[in-house]
Amino acid sequence: MNILKVKNYEEMSKAAADHIINKIRQNPEITLGLATGGTPVGTYKNLIQDHLHNGTSYKKVTTFNLDEYIGLSGENRNSYRHFMNSNLFGHLDIQKQKTNIPSGIAKDMEEECLNYEKLLESHGGIDFQILGIGSNGHIGFNEPGTPFSTKTHIVDLAPSTREANARFFSDITEVPTQAITMGISTIMKSREILLLVSGESKSEAVQQLLYGDIDEQFPASVLMLHPNVKLIADEAALSASRVKV
Repeated sequence: MNILKVKNYEEMSKAAADHIINKIRQNPEITLGLATGGTPVGTYKNLIQDHLHNGTSYKKVTTFNLDEYIGLSGENRNSYRHFMNSNLFGHLDIQKQKTNIPSGIAKDMEEECLNYEKLLESHGGIDFQILGIGSNGHIGFNEPGTPFSTKTHIVDLAPSTREANARFFSDITEVPTQAITMGISTIMKSREILLLVSGESKSEAVQQLLYGDIDEQFPASVLMLHPNVKLIADEAALSASRVKV
């Protein structure tokens, strides 16, 4: 795992955006795997500013998001479709039909999982996947105990995950209890992965990732088996680690 240590969240966001922009310029038809939550927001702001000021185009880019809450339509302000439209897609020249996010309101969620996996495969998989990490080691919504062999699937959200995401809702009771998420084996098929981590609250997770065992009880640990992962972490996130970079 290649590790880049930066000072703070702003530097992490800028470094991540620069990396993504370079990839798009090298391959305008790149397939990006995207994440939601607080961690990538700064990165997306930098991508928008670059698009507006430098003209980096997303017309030929295809995107696949990691996950979506079950029970929320794309119009719901707390859905990840709404999040992506508000924080990124709505400010770029990307084609809406090239932005793929699982449906949270499909009539048959198991079929939706299969269809999303087939759609990913039909596009040749993910070229460049952006990830965050949960304090319990989850990637996407793959909670501790998720088999490394999983493809896109339905997951029951852990209490800690719902609590962490409650800040986006009026009340924790509004946070959905299930989600549809890209599976660990699907994520691991990505040709390159960029892992973004910021803040002291993630420091123990980073410590576990870098020095703990590779174990399904800590899903992110599987990333140590991937041949092309870059970790961009700020000083606070690395505060519990022995790593010197």
